[in-house]
Amino acid sequence: MGQVNRRKVLLGGLAAVTATAASAALPSWANARTTVAAPAVHDPFQLGVASGDPLPDSVVLWTRLAPAPLSPDGFGGMPDATYAVDWEIANDAAFSSIVQSGSVSATRASAHSVHIEPTGLQPTREYFYRFRSSGYLSPVGRTRTAPAAGAAVNQLKYCFSSCQHWEEGYYHAYKGIVADDPDLVLFLGDYIYEKKSGRAAQERNPRSLAFTEDVTTLAQYRARHAQHKTDADLQAAHAIAPWIVVFDDHEVMNNWNGTTSPAPAARKAAGFQAFYENTPIRSTAKPDGASIQLYRQLMWGNLARFHMLDTRQYRSAQVADPAGDAGPACTDMRSTSRSILGATEEAWLLKQFESHPATWDFLGQQVFFATRDADGNKATCEGNDSWQGYEASRNRIQQGWVDRKVANPVVLTGDVHRHWAADLRLDYFDHSDPVIGSELVTTSVTSNSDTAAAPSAAWYANNPHVKYCKGERGYVRVTTTPSQMRADFVTTSDTSVYDPASVVIKNDASYVVQAGKPGLQKV
Repeated sequence: MGQVNRRKVLLGGLAAVTATAASAALPSWANARTTVAAPAVHDPFQLGVASGDPLPDSVVLWTRLAPAPLSPDGFGGMPDATYAVDWEIANDAAFSSIVQSGSVSATRASAHSVHIEPTGLQPTREYFYRFRSSGYLSPVGRTRTAPAAGAAVNQLKYCFSSCQHWEEGYYHAYKGIVADDPDLVLFLGDYIYEKKSGRAAQERNPRSLAFTEDVTTLAQYRARHAQHKTDADLQAAHAIAPWIVVFDDHEVMNNWNGTTSPAPAARKAAGFQAFYENTPIRSTAKPDGASIQLYRQLMWGNLARFHMLDTRQYRSAQVADPAGDAGPACTDMRSTSRSILGATEEAWLLKQFESHPATWDFLGQQVFFATRDADGNKATCEGNDSWQGYEASRNRIQQGWVDRKVANPVVLTGDVHRHWAADLRLDYFDHSDPVIGSELVTTSVTSNSDTAAAPSAAWYANNPHVKYCKGERGYVRVTTTPSQMRADFVTTSDTSVYDPASVVIKNDASYVVQAGKPGLQKV
């Protein structure tokens, strides 16, 4: 028992250190952390603040009380009691012009997390928000509402990222995102990792997990989310703009799917609950046991529509890895009975394509969409965990947007730990087949792929629709106007990501798509 208590003390001390670092990384207007009364607990705002899922009149505001974020019981050092959390929204960072305020209860059942969904806000407005509890003020967050439905929008700038293994590096990518000052941030999966790093050279992992066993219980998922949330740069990125978040597999377990195996229902329920508690998403996504409503649509005036997809929860089980061979696995991968979205989500997405309220349609999702063909042989197959593993499902979605005359579809992807840019075709083996859209893939924030070789010239010859690949860490910045979408592939070098004092952020490559003219053009 003494060993367990010592562990709790050590974790609590680490939490205090990380809170100080997080405060230093936040924008100057966000550092309004002041004790205003005798505290009932130690500073509970060590996980920062966040906002998300903006609508024209509303946005989700989030925080979680956790004075000792890494406590192994998952409750962040909070007593078994209910705490009042006051919130304020203002027109300015000094809170001299408060437009809304209120108070909610943070309970142990939700790990003392709160999701505020104010309504009646003005569209296309910047707001500042903060929380107060137990005699403390939180850091200040900045958010914004979406434009009114159908409103003319001249520009939208957003960044998207994925895959942030705690052990495998420092989150320098978020320094770049904060400097970019985007309107939105999209996160496309693997916000946490349920297992320790798989690196062969463990000495290259610059950070340590609070516990190294695989995450399987609600307490462990909560503690793992909390450890990731203590990162100073991640907190700063959450405080700078609203986020739109979806999960992939590691929020539960590697390669899980729509069946109860390999992820048992109890483990899914625990993963979903902790994901909701630590994410600025709406109460419509509050999980019901081993079920969560994650796919959704968000609009940005008449300029952009985001279809945020769930490619895990309803997918058919992955077939055995065909490893580039022909055989029964290929037949199964191409079966029309298989889906990566499930029948209901597929039908929902195809229904959305029937209307055209915005110039650009962005599909925010998790796994590689375009075909990657290693040998040029259509009879062989690969990529069982990607959309290639569900070819008929992909065909239905692509043919769906073609038939419904979706003018400018762009798929946004995470998962694969490398930057990619690719054009989309109905037939990837017919290199003259018309381009019908494009895919932008972000590399990881930290998760490694340094054992993967760069594509060869012969590989690119088999895949002329693939325009770009880069294996360093980073994110993608997208600037969208009525006439053009520009994607900047931003990298932080592997050397930099291992060193907290070395920050090397650069724009490695840029591509544009002209509205009404599918196809990536390098700039």
